[in-house]
Amino acid sequence: MTTPRQIDDVDVFVEGAGREAIVMVHGWPDTWRLWDDQVEYFKSRYRCVRFTLPGFDIARPGRAHSLEALVATLKRVIERTCPGEKVTLMLHDWGCVFGYQFAMKHPTLVQRIVGVDIGDAGSPAHVRSMSVKAKAMVFAYQLWLAIAWRIGGRAGDRMTLAMVRAMRCPSDPQFISSNMCYPYYIRWFGAYGSYRHAPAFTPSWPMLYLYGRRKPFQFQSAPWVEALRSRPGSNALEFDTGHWVMKGKPQEFNQAVAAWLASFSPD
Repeated sequence: MTTPRQIDDVDVFVEGAGREAIVMVHGWPDTWRLWDDQVEYFKSRYRCVRFTLPGFDIARPGRAHSLEALVATLKRVIERTCPGEKVTLMLHDWGCVFGYQFAMKHPTLVQRIVGVDIGDAGSPAHVRSMSVKAKAMVFAYQLWLAIAWRIGGRAGDRMTLAMVRAMRCPSDPQFISSNMCYPYYIRWFGAYGSYRHAPAFTPSWPMLYLYGRRKPFQFQSAPWVEALRSRPGSNALEFDTGHWVMKGKPQEFNQAVAAWLASFSPD
């Protein structure tokens, strides 16, 4: 493990010596450790850049960060670790939300996108595709986590860990706290600038989307997946996993991403 760099009070790890960089952004309830299997696989060919999202690090005081602030942090991480380069983004869960917004705001810094299990979530097409039961489940778990963040402390942590167990999250509980739940609070209560004015994501870069089928509901619509598959240089792949595809099928995940990246000719 390399010694991390400090950028915006965030520990940023850079491993590997490849010419191209993959910047990995996790979601809830994860940290930079989510990508261990991917770094081990890709670091012989790529520079792997990863960090824990601001506010998610249990070793630091917890506070909410706006979408604008998170996009700005991601920009500084990329500019300081990959100066003058376009990068490949590898994103999961809330990392997709923040990474997609970053790509749209700073398109010249992005070369390709690997999105994991969050596609056009929340779009009219996605909302129409969800059953009443699925919508109720999403509302219930997200509101629970939003309240856990608002309560905070030991009670909030207990609520968060209860949901982690219920959702069978593969993350190590010792690194999880209610501080990680602030995106849900912003999502449902419109605090810290809210996400309501964030533009809908339409990929204009080559994109590989990987998602799991073993879930009670999906975070992408069928039309969005088909549109992605029809775009030259892009694809969408389904795996027999849950939400954490890179943990459920790490070898298959890594091989699929590697094959897709290798399909592009060097600049």
